[in-house]
Amino acid sequence: MQVPLRRTPFRHLLRLVLLLPLAACVAQAPPAYTVPAYQTPAAALPEVARTRVGLLLPLSGANRPLGQAMLNAAQLALFDRADPGIEFLPRDTGSTAAGAAQAAQSALGEGARALAGPLTLAETGAVAAPARAAGAPVMAFTSDAAQAGNGVWVLGTTPAEQAERVAAAAAEAGARRFGLIAPDDAFGRRLAAALRTRLPALGLPAPLVVLQARLGDSASAARDLIAQAGPDGLDAVLLGLSGERAKAAAQVLATAQPAKPRLLGTVLWAQDPVVAQEPALADAWFPGPDPATRAAFDQRYQSAFGERPPRLAGVAYDAAALASRAARGGMAPIGEAMLGADGPVRLEPDGLAQHGLAIFSVDPSGEPRLVQPAPIPGAS
Repeated sequence: MQVPLRRTPFRHLLRLVLLLPLAACVAQAPPAYTVPAYQTPAAALPEVARTRVGLLLPLSGANRPLGQAMLNAAQLALFDRADPGIEFLPRDTGSTAAGAAQAAQSALGEGARALAGPLTLAETGAVAAPARAAGAPVMAFTSDAAQAGNGVWVLGTTPAEQAERVAAAAAEAGARRFGLIAPDDAFGRRLAAALRTRLPALGLPAPLVVLQARLGDSASAARDLIAQAGPDGLDAVLLGLSGERAKAAAQVLATAQPAKPRLLGTVLWAQDPVVAQEPALADAWFPGPDPATRAAFDQRYQSAFGERPPRLAGVAYDAAALASRAARGGMAPIGEAMLGADGPVRLEPDGLAQHGLAIFSVDPSGEPRLVQPAPIPGAS
C-alpha cells in the first residue's frame, strides 16, 4: 500500500533524488514493493554516470513489510549520502536461499558492483558464491558470523560482540569473577566462546559456564552456577536469556552468597517488558545502540515515510551506505568508522562489523538508563 506523505521540502527532495532512479531501474512488473509517488520535474535532470548497488530484500510474502521498511531505509541512506552517482537495484529474495541466489545473480547481471543484504544466514550463504565470483562485496544483514569473510561482511550485532562489550564494562567497574547462563545452542556457545577469549585478555580468570537445554529450567541452571562458584561467589553473571527465563534465573541469583552478582544481558533486553518489570533485574547492565544516533535516524525515517522504522531498518541503512562506498571505491571501506543508524560502525578484515555499543541499566520505570556512551570502534 502506498504510504501517504505530506509535501515537506525533505520529502519532495527525497522523491526526486532517490525514487526516480530507483523506480526506473526495476525490471519486474508489477514491482513487489511500493514507492511514494512523485511529480515529473519540469526540466530533465542532467545525465549522471551511475554505479549500481544491488539490494537483496524480502519484498514479497510474510516478510514484505520488513523488506519495504529496509528499502525505505536504503533510500534514506542514499539521500543522506547525497551521491547522485549511485543507483540501487532492488531485488526480491522471497525469503528463501534459492530466491536470494537468483536475486543476486539478477543484480550482478545488470552491473551491480556491491550487494546490500540478504536477511538470513541461509540466504547469505547462497549469495556468497556468485558475489565472490563477480568480485562484489556483500554487506549482509545477518548477525551470524558463520558466513563472514572472503568478501562477505556480517552487519548484525553478533553474540560475541555483545558479550565482549558488556563484560569489558563490568570489568572496568571492578568485576573479576564472571559466570554465564545461556541456552545450549549456537547463540549460547558463541557467548561462552567470547567470554573465554575476552576475559583472559583482560587479565581475568575464565568464566564459569552453565549451558542449559534451550527450553530448560533456568532457575535450576542458576543454582548450578552458584554451586560451581562456591564460597567466593561471582562478581558478574551474563544471562544469555530473555523474558521469563531471565526472570527466573535472576530471582535465584539474587540470593547468591556472599553477595548478589551484577547481572548482565544482551541487546534483546532493550525491548523486553518482562526484564524491565522484574525487581531482581533492576540495575542489570546490557549493551545496545547509541540512543541519540538511533533517535535521529528514527526521526528522519518517520519524517520521510510517515511511520516509525522497525529495528532491523537500521541494519539496512548501514548496509546500503557501506555497499555504496564499496561500489564507488572499488573495495570495502575496511577500518573506516562510519556513523550508522545505530551509532558508529567499522568493517573489519575478517568480515565482521564492529559496532560502538552503549551500556544501559535496567530501570524500574521501563526506560533504560544510559551507563556508558557508545565508543567509536577502533579509537584508542
